[in-house]
Amino acid sequence: MNAPLLEVRGLKKYFPVRKNMLWSRQATVRAVDDVSFAVMPSETIGLVGESGCGKTTLGRVISLLLRPTAGKITFDGRVITGLRGRALHRYRHSLQIIFQDPYSSLNPRKTVFDIVLTGIRAFGIVKTKKALMDKAEALLTLVGLSPQYLHHYPHEFSGGQRQRISIARTLAVNPRLVICDEPVSALDVSIQAQILNLLNELKQQLSLSYIFISHDLSVVKYLSDRIFVMYRGKIVEKAAAAELFARTAHPYSKALISAIPEPVINQTKKTIILKGDVTTPVGAIEGCCFRERCYMAQAVCRTTSPPDREIHPGHFSCCHFAEQVAPPAGGGKS
Repeated sequence: MNAPLLEVRGLKKYFPVRKNMLWSRQATVRAVDDVSFAVMPSETIGLVGESGCGKTTLGRVISLLLRPTAGKITFDGRVITGLRGRALHRYRHSLQIIFQDPYSSLNPRKTVFDIVLTGIRAFGIVKTKKALMDKAEALLTLVGLSPQYLHHYPHEFSGGQRQRISIARTLAVNPRLVICDEPVSALDVSIQAQILNLLNELKQQLSLSYIFISHDLSVVKYLSDRIFVMYRGKIVEKAAAAELFARTAHPYSKALISAIPEPVINQTKKTIILKGDVTTPVGAIEGCCFRERCYMAQAVCRTTSPPDREIHPGHFSCCHFAEQVAPPAGGGKS
């Protein structure tokens, strides 16, 4: 069995905040709270949840754009949690990010040529002018754009074209793991499909691993090998994509799946409406982190935090009543 490309153990990211503006009492926001998982080579992990659940923060901690409060990150067998200087520089050669907004993530004062070669110049991969031009042309061709656009500026492109330029910039340094932070949420539906197909093709062609962050479960289902559902800084369910949809084992995941729009109205489908919004996880959480909005919550949920249990092979859920949520094996969809 292959060793994990990325392994995260007990990862935490806490932010101090002023609890009371008058008395300057400090509290702690637990944006990422004791998260553990692994990403295998050439695997796509889908990370889903509502806005504010900690998905983007987790991605930024893994890339060391934010320093973890506690926990360990291992990349290709090497602990990278405390990397700095040149060692950190080398790590970012192997891990890159595609950002959500294709409009603000590109420098409007630079041409496409300068944008896609930013990483190459930073790492000193290619130095001669001809080699730089050849590399830039190859990158644009790889993402489905004509090399004739190299000397154009970002404002001359549509949102989908800008995201292709962002992907070309990401691939320039030959990363092994790419964190995709909601890369299609700002695009039209038809363009979303094109970008998702492109990401799939690049994964196969370049043997990439992805952490695909999104709030859209239908998008994540299409692209992912495994799906992790996140709520208030914790991963509450993780399973293979098909398994998670067939035998959902957490009430939060079930509510998210029930809210996916369908092209044909399904009279038998019941949409689960959750109470309230995701609340900021300030301080320690007693009991289950989802208990305040859960339609199945009972007394034990208020006092005891549910363990991360394996409900089926490779399928884990943090719910006291996971067996009641998930249908039996071979019982069809939840």
